[in-house]
Amino acid sequence: MKIKMQNEERAEELLELISKGSYFSKLKPEPKEINSYTIPLKVSSYNELNLMVSDLLKASIILLNPDANGLSSFTKDNNVNVMTLLEIALQLLPEDEMELLDDLCRVSLER
Repeated sequence: MKIKMQNEERAEELLELISKGSYFSKLKPEPKEINSYTIPLKVSSYNELNLMVSDLLKASIILLNPDANGLSSFTKDNNVNVMTLLEIALQLLPEDEMELLDDLCRVSLER
């Protein structure tokens, strides 16, 4: 009985902690789809978006098959802009969600 009460108190504490912050902000729910989310990715133009996708594809091809450089016409320009890939990765990191994990860790350590 005592353990059940403690678990209920911890659950209430966690729900209160989550409701106070603006966590879970990275994934945006799709209105008409269940378990489907979008992630905002900031670009300055269609050209930048095209370059991002192109760099991702080139890097994937080169990394998956080192011999692909000489075999395919679309990898002849294998100057993959690593900075673009790093910018995409930075935009995808769930910063608010990491704050929640820090708060949950703190609450766990206080017990």
